[in-house]
Amino acid sequence: MKRSAAIRSAVLSGVLLLAVLLSGVLLLGVLAAGDASAQQTATDDGLTATQKLGRQVFAQSCGICHLPPQINARTYGPLLSKDTAGGSDEVIRGLISEGTPRMPAFKHYLERAEIDAIIAYLKTVPATATR
Repeated sequence: MKRSAAIRSAVLSGVLLLAVLLSGVLLLGVLAAGDASAQQTATDDGLTATQKLGRQVFAQSCGICHLPPQINARTYGPLLSKDTAGGSDEVIRGLISEGTPRMPAFKHYLERAEIDAIIAYLKTVPATATR
């Protein structure tokens, strides 16, 4: 009898330990799922795939002149937004393709789809962000 009580106690202890471990694993799973959801929400900025491509190409090809290297730093070129060139897609496309006296032309460097993506991205940049 003593032996079966000891076995029963050991089995109950093992079951209890297993239950605690499983609940910990489930809790970690729930927390991880919540964290992944929060990260997805944080990175989901409401941009389309084209606008995200435009943001990437803009940062790589235009950012050296049109993005400040640090907060409150000046840029070589003007800050750009949805109001750039009066908001005209064709004017912006022409400026990017043909350049200006102070800006190189990108018609041999960027594909038309990349230029269109930059324009789509600029349409998401508020004018107040450029002041």
